[in-house]
Amino acid sequence: MKKRLAIITTHPIQYHAPLFELLAKRGVVDICVFYTWGATVMDNKYDPGFNKDISWDIDLLNGYNFIFLENSAHDKGSHHFNGIINKDIISELKVFKPDALLVFGWSFNSHLKAIRYFSRKLPIYFRGDSTLLDHPGYFRKYFRMVFLKWVYRHIDKAFYVGKRNYDYYKYAGLKDEQLVFSPHAIDNARFSCFRNDCISKAAELKKSLRIELDDFVFLFAGKFETKKNPYLLLDAFLLSDMEPHVKLIMAGNGPLEIELKRKYSNCSSIIFIDFQNQSMMPSLYNIADVFVLPSYGPGETWGLAVNEAMAGSKCVVVSDQCGCAVDLVYDNENGYIFKSGDKAELSNILKKISSNKQLAKSFGKKSLEIITNFSFLKIAESIESVL
Repeated sequence: MKKRLAIITTHPIQYHAPLFELLAKRGVVDICVFYTWGATVMDNKYDPGFNKDISWDIDLLNGYNFIFLENSAHDKGSHHFNGIINKDIISELKVFKPDALLVFGWSFNSHLKAIRYFSRKLPIYFRGDSTLLDHPGYFRKYFRMVFLKWVYRHIDKAFYVGKRNYDYYKYAGLKDEQLVFSPHAIDNARFSCFRNDCISKAAELKKSLRIELDDFVFLFAGKFETKKNPYLLLDAFLLSDMEPHVKLIMAGNGPLEIELKRKYSNCSSIIFIDFQNQSMMPSLYNIADVFVLPSYGPGETWGLAVNEAMAGSKCVVVSDQCGCAVDLVYDNENGYIFKSGDKAELSNILKKISSNKQLAKSFGKKSLEIITNFSFLKIAESIESVL
């Protein structure tokens, strides 16, 4: 008899849906995903981070059982605790008759409600990617620790995505025997870009951006927001006084977009392009030599764009404020880690790596080797092993 696993999460996203499909396909456990934001999430396409309407062009609801719960919150969304209020969540879960619950994120009204109700009635498993990288003041830090220990008292096992996340769970009072490694992952195969259609799209994109075959290309892809610190990358690039054949692509949109373009568009080596949808992202990574994530935080708990770039065999340069840095970046093997906010250090790294295209290529091969251990299959196997 297969165990029944109820998965509670806010809404369909490209980083979770393939995992749910894989779990269903493998058939080791019987899953049902309960989406707590409600069905209206599929209608509301506005993303404040990108400052525009976003409609993913890949199917996020294929191949697994799911239920959209009714959300009665006045201001629906995952941006605050009371943005997720499902009056029927307990009864809906009881209808499914789960053997265990897997909850993604506790900082929502209904998620915490379900955790507290089923605690000691069913095994409660938890998955998140929080870290201790951000530095609250002393009193805030103390009360945070007390509150987190109260929350995680209700959790039987937590799936940690990396070393920084493991440290967080230990801080919150969980013991080693309660922690299971379940790496943060993306669809590695889709981002590898070995398919002819992906390579063809990359060639077309490169041509449209007037990038020559011998150009060296740095890439930033993400939201133009303070947390990502795009200003640092742009200033470090200019400080490096690069040769004309070295380019920097800034791909994205967001609240800083107008100011960034006003300040830096006069440099012919800096290329701004809009946010690219999921089907185009592998081709975008393909045209780059190096991916850079200069995040400052707060809240850069991982940085899954780094996974994507590594799956595309790219050298990566990452700030030490990114949760993924200690797990994915092997200094001077597949890239470099620099101190967040250190413009001079980042500038020196950019200058060093841009002078050696073959070195960047060899680092990219190492990235692909490392990222194979961070896969949806590893996550699925960790969940199945616990059940």
